[in-house]
Amino acid sequence: MPLDGITLGFVCRELAARLVGGRVDRVQQPERDELHLLIRSLGENHRLLLCAGAHHARVHLTDAGKANPMQPPMFCMLLRKHLQGGRIAAVRQVAGDRIAEIDVDALDELGEARTRTLVMEIMGRHSNIILRDADGRVIDAIRHVDAGMSRVREVRPGLPYAYPPAQGKLDPHAAMAGGLEGMLRAQGPRLHKALLDGVAGLSPQAARELAFRLAGDEEAAFAPDSSPGIARRLRALLDQLPAFAPPVLLLNEEGDAADVYPFAQLRFSADCQRPVPGGMSEALDAFYRARDRRERIAQRTASLLQAVRTHIERCEKKLVLQQEALDAGARMDQWRICGELLTANLHRLEKGAASAALENFYDPEGGLITVALDPKYTPAQNAQRYFKRYQKARSAQRIAAEQMEKTRAELAWLEAQQDDLRKCVDDAEIEEIRAMLAAQGCLRASHSRAKPRKAEPLKHSRPFRYRSSDGIDMYVGKNSAQNDRLTAGARGDHTWLHAKDMPGSHVLIAHEGEPPEPTLREAALLAAYYSKGFASSRVPVDYAFRKHVKKPGGAQPGHVTYTHQRTLWVAPDEAAVKRLELLDA
Repeated sequence: MPLDGITLGFVCRELAARLVGGRVDRVQQPERDELHLLIRSLGENHRLLLCAGAHHARVHLTDAGKANPMQPPMFCMLLRKHLQGGRIAAVRQVAGDRIAEIDVDALDELGEARTRTLVMEIMGRHSNIILRDADGRVIDAIRHVDAGMSRVREVRPGLPYAYPPAQGKLDPHAAMAGGLEGMLRAQGPRLHKALLDGVAGLSPQAARELAFRLAGDEEAAFAPDSSPGIARRLRALLDQLPAFAPPVLLLNEEGDAADVYPFAQLRFSADCQRPVPGGMSEALDAFYRARDRRERIAQRTASLLQAVRTHIERCEKKLVLQQEALDAGARMDQWRICGELLTANLHRLEKGAASAALENFYDPEGGLITVALDPKYTPAQNAQRYFKRYQKARSAQRIAAEQMEKTRAELAWLEAQQDDLRKCVDDAEIEEIRAMLAAQGCLRASHSRAKPRKAEPLKHSRPFRYRSSDGIDMYVGKNSAQNDRLTAGARGDHTWLHAKDMPGSHVLIAHEGEPPEPTLREAALLAAYYSKGFASSRVPVDYAFRKHVKKPGGAQPGHVTYTHQRTLWVAPDEAAVKRLELLDA
């Protein structure tokens, strides 16, 4: 659900309880549209996040810090001047809408106490963070809005601050039952639509939940004569909302947080909602942190995926050309036969003929074969031309076979990297894959003239670690480098698994000797799911003791050979994988 007025109300009440009276110790701007205020309040340190991003505008407390730029942006420096060292005087929501204000009492450059207000406007792509002086003028904003961008409302330093244009909706905190009744009669007859269009700060999801609580059906309709009763129940419900707790995360079929709500949603099953006792900030932080991580990983892997796909296409084109060379080699014996027949019949042939019908002594039936000749050359020269064509085709066939083997190995490795990028969960794993691709020449070299910084040592990422139903640890490599380290560091009597004849993760069962059957099945499920065949109905998984797994000299990262293997057929099941106990991601 977007951060609507209902949710923002819960956030503001929480921030007021925890931050009012606190001291602003530091101001940071790690992103172009994101601020962090470090506040000391009630004996604790708090990090207040304000983000004006188009798709994730929000304000809440967070535990996650971010790296700051070497040179702080101008807006950050201005906030440090006006807010740092000040005290939080008030946190409030404006008219039940998506606007939050934070008053900060601080000393100005003359040592006089002044109140500045940090305004957080949550309006999608028009979201903004504005610093306002006590006289109501804009000191600065994280995003300037001039007349060319908006004819309705400018946001620039020195101009009087004006709230976004009113939409004629009722304030959910101040509207009386009579006003709500008039709104319902004017909007009718679909209850959730009337609430959405008539009450400020409601998102479609919040309007549907209120309609469900009022009428027992989120699609409920109402008659005009029922408006007084609905208005009274709506006023009572809005008054009760601040006491509703705790917030919940709405889970999708995979068990991941798909949405966040300030209180339990009666229109959804309780099984798909996870309460967050820590409060609204903790719920929002958990939801956005997971979403931000997914988006950041997707953005950082996009260029690598494109580079891998480009090289995969090149390998596939090379295989086609190499196969054509092999197919052409199938005719080389015919050229050798033509050369030998010409040599055997030189005494019968004269220069200038365009062809010659010769007895084919390679044919058991002794039939005739017509050999094409170039009239410009003598019969002996024509014979040598056929022999040269034969030698060239034989060499091309041998080289094509060698190159095809190398191309297939390169293609298999690239497909493995493509599959590994799907498994990345942090930056260290992306950098490992980037380093391997660069070492193989799959990434373009940087042409920047700037003097490169001293390279930091590459941080090793960690494999997935699962706990089987038998209490045994199972490790899953997320990329080729992890696969090498995981397999090389295992004991000889540990069980090693891998999807058969396809790119995939090395899976290791940390158990001496034959593992229990349930553990073996669960490890095979992991090997199938973390392979290129994850979307298949059945995947063959080979398993053997680690001592039977060898890495050939000079082989590419992640490539091994193995013997004494046995095979299990497994149906990849994402839900079953998510039910396994994941210890380290």
